[in-house]
Amino acid sequence: MTEVLSAENLGMTVSSPEGSLEILKDINLRLESGESCALIGPSGAGKTTLLALLAGLDQPTDGRVVLCGQDLSSLDEDGRARLRGRHLGFVFQSFHLVESLTALENVMLPMELNGSRGARKAADAALARVGLSPRRRHYPRHLSGGERQRVAIARAFVTEPQVLMADEPTGNLDADTGRKVGDILFDMNEQAGATLLLATHDKILAQRCDRSCRLEAGRL
Repeated sequence: MTEVLSAENLGMTVSSPEGSLEILKDINLRLESGESCALIGPSGAGKTTLLALLAGLDQPTDGRVVLCGQDLSSLDEDGRARLRGRHLGFVFQSFHLVESLTALENVMLPMELNGSRGARKAADAALARVGLSPRRRHYPRHLSGGERQRVAIARAFVTEPQVLMADEPTGNLDADTGRKVGDILFDMNEQAGATLLLATHDKILAQRCDRSCRLEAGRL
């Protein structure tokens, strides 16, 4: 298997009124092509911060992240954004849909930002895979929580990423809806053959991954 994502001696320290606060320390993690890994641990352990660093949404104070062979520390913000656009999909707990765009337009957005051709056709196909073709012209405010998360999953997969990250993807959903969304997430990931890194409190969701890593007090 090919290594697609690695963190080497990763650390994150921020300033606080009480002084320096160490959120993450000496994180080492390697993910190979096609595998799934659950990132588990208590609230406040640093899971969201770690995902943000691994995705290049934020920069560490120590160590480095290598995504698809590229050291993120060697890139500026625009370079990291381009790399994410080519190789990474991200599903947020709070959906992060653009309220002024329809479901279809939200799914098209990453491809349009990348300048990819065939955005509408690909977005239509992605929405069909999550069972939302009849709702493609609806705005987020007219969709349920589960439907919004399915749109977010379709958007994450539309660019055919090598790596998919999901931060508590069922955290804002009731148990039954969360289970259905989890099924869609794993089914689409299996079909895409992507590497999945999933931060979750959901034990059932975590058990579906190939392995789990526990983050506690900033240490993996």
